[in-house]
Amino acid sequence: MMKTHDVVNQPPVFDYNLFSSDLALQHAVDRMDAHWSRESLLAYGRKTGVHLQHTGFDANNFKPVLRSHDRFGHRINQVDYHDAYHALMRDAVEAGMPSLPWNKPCEGAHVARSALVYMHNQAESGTTCPTTMTFSAVPALKHQLDVTQPWLTGVLSKHYDPRNRPWYEKDGLTIGMAMTEKQGGSDVRANQSVARPIGAAGAGKPYYLTGHKWFCSAPMSDGFLVLAQTPKGLGCFLMPRWTPDGELNHIFIQRLKDKLGNWSNASSEIEFNGAWSWLIGEEGRGINTILEMVAMTRFDCMLGSASLMRQALAQALHHCSHRDAFGQKLTEHKAMQNVLADLAVESEASMLHTMRLARALDNINCNAANAEHEKHFMRLATPVGKFWICKRTPDMVAESLECHGGSGFVEESIMPRLFRESPLNSIWEGCGNIQCLDVLRAIAKSPAAADAYLNELDCERGSDSRYDHFLSQLKRDISSSVFSPASARALASRCARALQAAMLVRYGYPSSAEYFLSTRIAVEHSIYGAATDTENHYAIIDRAIPAAG
Repeated sequence: MMKTHDVVNQPPVFDYNLFSSDLALQHAVDRMDAHWSRESLLAYGRKTGVHLQHTGFDANNFKPVLRSHDRFGHRINQVDYHDAYHALMRDAVEAGMPSLPWNKPCEGAHVARSALVYMHNQAESGTTCPTTMTFSAVPALKHQLDVTQPWLTGVLSKHYDPRNRPWYEKDGLTIGMAMTEKQGGSDVRANQSVARPIGAAGAGKPYYLTGHKWFCSAPMSDGFLVLAQTPKGLGCFLMPRWTPDGELNHIFIQRLKDKLGNWSNASSEIEFNGAWSWLIGEEGRGINTILEMVAMTRFDCMLGSASLMRQALAQALHHCSHRDAFGQKLTEHKAMQNVLADLAVESEASMLHTMRLARALDNINCNAANAEHEKHFMRLATPVGKFWICKRTPDMVAESLECHGGSGFVEESIMPRLFRESPLNSIWEGCGNIQCLDVLRAIAKSPAAADAYLNELDCERGSDSRYDHFLSQLKRDISSSVFSPASARALASRCARALQAAMLVRYGYPSSAEYFLSTRIAVEHSIYGAATDTENHYAIIDRAIPAAG
């Protein structure tokens, strides 16, 4: 065989521990009272960085398949997943991604669970959706314990049970949600699905649901939280895949969505015709009931986007630290250093922003002395973070992909998958405009939320004159008595930049904080790699490069 070339100047295989190689994440876990979880996070970091990285490719290369009928013609509504999907789900459930803070409500529990999600999502994003919905359903299910107690036992189990069986025959349960309809999208008040009581109406009573849902992800979940119209307005219902009598419920999967990304996770259109369900909470209070779930899923959207940033950054850093061009490693070129340092600071700021909210959830869950402050802080910080972090992710991932050149555009790399995933969290659970309008609503209708948010920012006043000036202007903006929807994005952006600056000053590395202040506070950030002061770039890059092994 003729030897035409040697394989040189290519980076080595990239297997690494996602926790031990991420100094910023370790620092956040320690500073936010989750140091007790280090051993388990180290073990999961090794698993996600080596085994699950490879498993994630199979889960996405072999997409879920709908089998609406069996070979005899019986309607079965079965979605078949590749074994890799089940392996990822099993590891996530056993690690406690859907259950840890609810089973162990202590200081740092939400932070530890967030670190697990942060690493798992870097290996594979599709399985984060069903585990997130299961995790987020817990507060809503607690509204009706007379019905949901057996469900909570299964949801909080650390056993993954993928069998298509009635919930009372299984060792572990997953929960989905179905709110969106064709005609309404985010406007759930326009929903047309209707609920009819089987006997007496009221909280905890059984109803028949008839209608459709335009998006229902993870359709093989054991139960779904669904919004449907009652005589008193929208109600929130728990709709099981199987009826209490052991029959398949009247839920019909019409088709699976052919999505841009998130391929391992089945998303479907469903119809239900007289589907057995229980009312969770009161008739007409469905939005209030399910919003507790939505608040948690929005948090996980932020977390998922931050983790995509980290994985994109890690891949770019690995490639650039091993690739020579024009007589130097790419990481030694000033122009590339500027880009990589900018990406590293973006990743660190987004992670700290999200972990601060996880810390707030811990304080609320543990009834800490500042729990009331944290509730008000979360009311504004959640839509701010959901908008900003998710909106920043596609540009950040695209820039990271470009660092690879043509190799990053090839499907053998993880970069195309990360790029396909990057817009998703901005769309799910309320797109950007919905979040920004919610920011205006929180400021206008919940003055305590604005006060708590500004008090959080005030803690870093005096640390830097640029920050102080920015904060003073933000306070004037928030105190304005007139809010225009046209300015909602601008205000939400300033709220996000202020909080990320504060988190970097408080929890981050000084060089990262300085870079952020100079490129996002002193001026409006326009494009990655546009900073003029390059003094601290290599220190930022060197700290962010993940060590292989």
